[in-house]
Amino acid sequence: HLIAASLQAAGYKVGLYTSPHLIDFRERIRVNGEMIPRERVVRFVEEERNFFEPLHPSFFELATSLAFQYFREKSIDIAVVEVGLGGRLDCTNIIQPDLCIITNISFDHIQFLGNTLEKIAGEKAGIIKKGIPTVIGETNGHDGVRDVFQQKANKVQAPIIFAEDNQEISEAECLPTGGYQYKTAKYGQIEGQLGGFCQEQNTNTILTAMTILKRNKWYRITDEQIRKGFLSVCDKTGLMGRWQTLQTEPRVICDTGHNVGGMKYITSQLAKTPHNDLHIIIGMVSDKDITTVLSMLPKEAEYYFTQASVKRALPVKDFAEKARTAGLKGQEYANVGIAYKEALKYGDAVAVASSKYKSAIYSLYRSGILTGNDAAGLRTVRHTCSHVLAEAVKRLYPNAKLAIGPAIDEGFYYDFDVENPFSREELDKIEAEMKKIIKEGNKLEKFELP
Repeated sequence: HLIAASLQAAGYKVGLYTSPHLIDFRERIRVNGEMIPRERVVRFVEEERNFFEPLHPSFFELATSLAFQYFREKSIDIAVVEVGLGGRLDCTNIIQPDLCIITNISFDHIQFLGNTLEKIAGEKAGIIKKGIPTVIGETNGHDGVRDVFQQKANKVQAPIIFAEDNQEISEAECLPTGGYQYKTAKYGQIEGQLGGFCQEQNTNTILTAMTILKRNKWYRITDEQIRKGFLSVCDKTGLMGRWQTLQTEPRVICDTGHNVGGMKYITSQLAKTPHNDLHIIIGMVSDKDITTVLSMLPKEAEYYFTQASVKRALPVKDFAEKARTAGLKGQEYANVGIAYKEALKYGDAVAVASSKYKSAIYSLYRSGILTGNDAAGLRTVRHTCSHVLAEAVKRLYPNAKLAIGPAIDEGFYYDFDVENPFSREELDKIEAEMKKIIKEGNKLEKFELP
């Protein structure tokens, strides 16, 4: 996302292919930050079905085919493509890139990639290609992993750069906004929009990569454009979930970290985040190194064990049993939305750390706690909203008229009587009442369709 944002700031038309999505499948495929249109996805299935059905492709193979076809149609200048799983056998590996980046190595998808860091590194090294520069972000001082990458690069005669040997950042400071300010060796002072302790290492990797891209005569990008990319990465690419604050009273934070490598940074940052009571909502999928992740989590927190709405999710009872064996205390909840509402009653710091963050966010959207593109969710009363809004209006203005109809997410939306619109002051009162209702955690009555 940071590379795409920097290239967009330089004026390039950039295709971005990432996974997984958080709420909408179309997040995976973007051109200059705009998601692929819904109708284009439908048309792809209709036009290509007879071709791909006999081949029995995977979901990810279909998504990759759609992304590449869409990028070609839009005549993009540059594609930034994220590998789905591993690298060597990943379907994205058919491309011939200008630059390869391997961010880090951690125990993840071990049933597919191998049960040692060297084996996992061997799969990821599969994207290293003859003559193509490759940046390695972190090896965590693991000589065996470093040797795997170096040997593959030597074999295919590819220039290889280890970012950890090339410290671009001399100082990093967390800002009140949640982002970071960096003092760098080549790029001056950079303000980054993304939060989370992992960003310092990520930034070092990205700046190393951008230095290499600038040596390529085709790429014309200035230091100032790179700084703009860092400052506006979420705005330019739609990125969510990097130590993202959803609300402040109580403070609620979501992060997409879902493996040992990511959890290392999350637990470190949680320890340094001011709080009296820490409440953690967590669920994991079955193919992660669950035992190690659980061993890293703070014992003093109150846990809300739950499960994501995906097939790979570890059933909540099984997960809770493993967590209690690891010394964690907490209760079980059927889904993330229920767990979230319960946690808001008690905590002054709530962390949603589901290993499938997308399920957490989706649950919050469907329950009405988050709405539209508003990250805080409760700061603006929107036209598409929840039963919480309806209850708040009912309490404060019982004579107000609400219209109800179906929304695109199969839920409902409420709209006010346009002849008697609410004032800004009234909207502020409704907003405060919504926050109060969420904290109460009351079960709201179901509204009958008129």
